[in-house]
This record gives sequence, structure tokens and C-alpha cells, in this order.
Amino acid sequence: MKLLQTIGLVFMGMASQGLQAQELDVNLQLRPRFEYRNGFKTPMVNGEEATSFISQRSRLNFNYRQEKLTTSLTFQNVRTWGDVGTTATADKNGIAFFEAWAQYELCPNWSARLGRQVISYDNQRIFGGLDWAQQGQSHDALLFSFHSKSSQLDLGFALNSNAENVVAPKTAFTTNYKSMQYAWYHTQFSKINTSLLLLNTGYEFEKTPGDLEVDYKQTFGTYLSFKDKKWDVNLGLYGQTGQSADKKVSAWYAGAFACYAITDAFKVGLGYEYLSGKSQDDSSTTIKSFTPLFGTNHGFNGFMDYFYVGNHQNSVGLQDAYLKLNYTSNKWQFTFMPHIFNAPNTVLDDTDKKRNSSLGTEIDFTTSCTLQKDIVVSAGYSQMFATGTLEQLKNVSNTTNTNNWVWMMVSVNPRIFTLK
Repeated sequence: MKLLQTIGLVFMGMASQGLQAQELDVNLQLRPRFEYRNGFKTPMVNGEEATSFISQRSRLNFNYRQEKLTTSLTFQNVRTWGDVGTTATADKNGIAFFEAWAQYELCPNWSARLGRQVISYDNQRIFGGLDWAQQGQSHDALLFSFHSKSSQLDLGFALNSNAENVVAPKTAFTTNYKSMQYAWYHTQFSKINTSLLLLNTGYEFEKTPGDLEVDYKQTFGTYLSFKDKKWDVNLGLYGQTGQSADKKVSAWYAGAFACYAITDAFKVGLGYEYLSGKSQDDSSTTIKSFTPLFGTNHGFNGFMDYFYVGNHQNSVGLQDAYLKLNYTSNKWQFTFMPHIFNAPNTVLDDTDKKRNSSLGTEIDFTTSCTLQKDIVVSAGYSQMFATGTLEQLKNVSNTTNTNNWVWMMVSVNPRIFTLK
């Protein structure tokens, strides 16, 4: 604590030369999470055994503000309990920068932010902070933002490379996107919020040996939401076009959710998502499968991450119909969500015969308790009832009857101090 206070005093002492109002805020997050995985992401095969572990995120965040300048610096360590010996002299993963950015107010309505930062919009289906993942998700980007009383326009730009190259590489292409440009506009009419997104992402690929090229894919669409005392409704519509690895892209997404508060404590919601895909008997080279790109995909299509969390890309697509029941009582919250999954396109068996479109049902139950303002304990249980069609897509056979996942997490988020 004394060290942190000393750092804060140094920051403020350096800044005290000016006359502007200044503030330094320091907060901490410690987040250990236990998980029991028995058929997580893919059905368990007979002979395989479930596994369990504890992971932990540790973050230290410094936020500095003055009249026109705001900076943020977040140190992060992500570990699995036991991955470093008790007498080790160094940490396996070390300390990383999750965020490191500076923002300057160019004029009363315009600002510019430069550096490593979280980019998150709307319901996080296309852009999200991926907070469930212990490492989270952040981008190296330049962001110009316009704010008025009821509207916001963000213009983002990014350029990525694997190293400080002297000449253009011929084989070591950038594993992240090579470049990104986007415009996000948000406005509010009464109780209706409307967002528009135009996103252009360029990915390097090796067209021929020693010949790297960049193909650009465009994602565009809208997100609408309405909320009052009883209703919470949203609708998202997106399309994708352009090129990817020298192939044409033509894909789309639609998602809707409506929630009604029966009482102040009990809410009932119905939702549906459609992500386009490609039939397995389709011989065209066009990519017809929608990709949620930088979304917080764990929050969609079931918590067991069978779809679009590092998997199910360029596949047959997905239909997800779900129910959401939420009950809140004092410091407790309970949520129950069953999902019914279907394939919107043809799945073939090993003899090229069409399979049933049903992929299965997942049931998710979560609960959380706020022990005090900066301590939250949460837990969950999920079970997947997979069909033979889903097993075919996952390329597994001889599976067990039970696929489930259990987790428990403690999140401690104290504000260490604030200096003004």
C-alpha cells in the first residue's frame, strides 16, 4: 500500500506544476475461478476423463485524469494454480499490459484515444471486451470519438505487424488482423437506442509460396434496443461481404431478444439467433458462414462454448432458440437459460446422407451473490444434451451420455485509493 501511495504521489507531484484539476485512481482485481469440465466445447468420448482446475486473473489499474488528458494503464497476470512451482524464481506468464492508452479532448465534442484499449459496443456481439476469459480482449488502435447530447460517433483504425520488420515478410504473415477500420454511430430517440456499424478487417494469407496478400472482409449492420420499466427488447441485423483467403464472403446474422418484468424481482425473456452457414453438400467456394469476429461469444449460444468460441467457424451455421428466467432477491441473483440448437443447413453423415437438423439442447444455470460492494461470488452449472448430428459436426464418436460443466468464481475489486 505504501508503494502504491508513493507512486500516486509521484504522479501527482509531477503534474502539480500546472493549474488544471487532476485525479489519480488506482483499483485492483483478483479473480480466481474453479472449473470442472466434462464435455466442455465438445462431447466427451468414452475413455476420456473429466478435468478440473483453478485459473486466476490479477489486475492493477491506474487511471489518471486532468482537464483534457485521460490515461489508463492496466497490468495483468493470468495463471493456472500450480503452473509455477512453489519455489520458482519467475512467473510462467509474467506481467502483461491489458490496457495502455491516452485520450486527449481535441475540442468540446471530439476526443482521440491512442494505444491498447478495449473496444466494446452494444450487446458485444461483434465488438466485446470478452471479460469472461481471464485474459480479456483488447486492441492496439487509434479511436476518434464524437459526443453530443444524444449521439456518439466512433471512428477506429488499427495496423498490426508481428515485428519491426526491415522489409515486407514473405512467409511470416500477421496472425492477428493486418488492418482494421470501423465507424460506429449511436443515437437515441425517446426510449429507442439505435446503432449502426461499418467494419472493414484485412487478414494476411499466403496466396502462393512467398506471396503474401491481404483480403478485406466487411461487416455491417444495426442494433436496436428498447427499455422501460417492464420491457427490455433488442434486435441485431448484420451482413458480411468481401474476400477471405481469396474466397468470396456472403453471410448474415439476425438476433432478437424480448424480456418482460413480471415483478420487480422476476423477469422472463425469449430469444432467437440465426447465424448463416454453408451446407455440407454445397460445392461452391463462397464463404457463407457468418463470423462474430471480436464479440464476447461466451455470452451467446450456451455457456459450454460449443459454438463460435474458437470453434464452429466456416461451418453449417446455427439456429439458437432460448428462454431466460431471471430472479433477483436482495444480494442474490439466479438465472436459468435453456437453449435449443439446430443446424440451418445440411449436415451429412459418413455415407453422405442428410442428418437431422437438431444439434441438441443445453441448460445453463447461474447464480451470484454480492457479499459487499467489491466482492461478488458467482457459480454455474451447465449440461449439454448433444445429438448425433452435433457429434458428427464435432467429429467425435463413441461418446458418453453426460456432458456438463461446473464453475465457481470469486471477484474482488477494491478501489485502493484516489488522489485529487
